[in-house]
Amino acid sequence: MLVVGASSSSAAGTYAEPTIGKASFSASFQHGMVPVDGGQLHYVKGGSGPALVLLHGWPQTWWAWHDVMPALARNHTVIAFDLPGLGDSSSFAGGYDKVTTAQRIRQAVHALGHRQVSILAHDVGVLVAYPYAREFPTEVTRLAVLDSTLSGFGLEDAYTLSFHFLFNAAPSPIPERILDNEDVSTYLGMIFDFSVNRDAIDREVYYQYYRDPADRTAGFNYYRAYAGDAENNRANAARRLAMPVLAMGSAATFGPGVAASFRQVADDVREVVAPNSGHFIPEENPQFLISCVNLFTGVTATPPSPELANCVA
Repeated sequence: MLVVGASSSSAAGTYAEPTIGKASFSASFQHGMVPVDGGQLHYVKGGSGPALVLLHGWPQTWWAWHDVMPALARNHTVIAFDLPGLGDSSSFAGGYDKVTTAQRIRQAVHALGHRQVSILAHDVGVLVAYPYAREFPTEVTRLAVLDSTLSGFGLEDAYTLSFHFLFNAAPSPIPERILDNEDVSTYLGMIFDFSVNRDAIDREVYYQYYRDPADRTAGFNYYRAYAGDAENNRANAARRLAMPVLAMGSAATFGPGVAASFRQVADDVREVVAPNSGHFIPEENPQFLISCVNLFTGVTATPPSPELANCVA
């Protein structure tokens, strides 16, 4: 069990979640481990109804979704994974390209008894969700992507906005030797400052996980794979996504750029800009995200505000 202090009130002052067993943040969820090629993935599952898979980004874990999971579980079977190599999932020797990662997530989904899902993804999770939907289009009913453009279709334009893109992608062991455990809060703190509601992010939870050198290397490996991901995405762009795609950028960061990126690979893209939020939408403005996802999946029919109009199923 990981027990650390948390920086936001949403963590109730403490993070105390098991790897396996009943969740502490909500009694309706259970933690578990599921085998996939090369290791195991940690997941948190709860609720009932159509399956909704949640894929977090870097430098976070499944915990990034904890503010939205209970509400979404009222109408969905919610499954939040730790990406391979991150959080409580196994370290993997290789396969951090997004096609392989998507295949591992799909293996876990199947092992948990689901053959058709909707996907809600953020940041690096977006880069994994896209090939999942592209390679297995009959298995993904709806795709919602948050605040990341795609490798090969706009993400490279963001590299000038922060040095972390190229630093993380530097060959091993350059970033591993530069960034020590004591540097984690400074470096990741810079990333978490790409936010508007800074106190909403449970930084200490993520710092604790990323003080593990294996988690740091896995995170770097996701970035090291970006060039190959871009090549793969461009080579397969003609296999356009037919399912509805909710493309949400935050008002302070990617904004409409998420939709512009996905229009190059998908036919039905709904552009949404999340107000009062920076990059970390699930924690900075969870109620907006819950409302939008419920509209997008048909749980509710009438948008309560103009900003949510494009979320409608």
